[in-house]
Amino acid sequence: MKLKTSLRSLIKRNNCNLLIKRQGKMFVVNKRFPKFKARQK
Repeated sequence: MKLKTSLRSLIKRNNCNLLIKRQGKMFVVNKRFPKFKARQK
């Protein structure tokens, strides 16, 4: 699955390094700032 550019910029900007793939969806979770969460269908 390709990663959207919006998710990629979110990862770079907030130093979140946790990418999770569950049931065909890609999730970005930030442990330092929990409010910066994202998902991709």
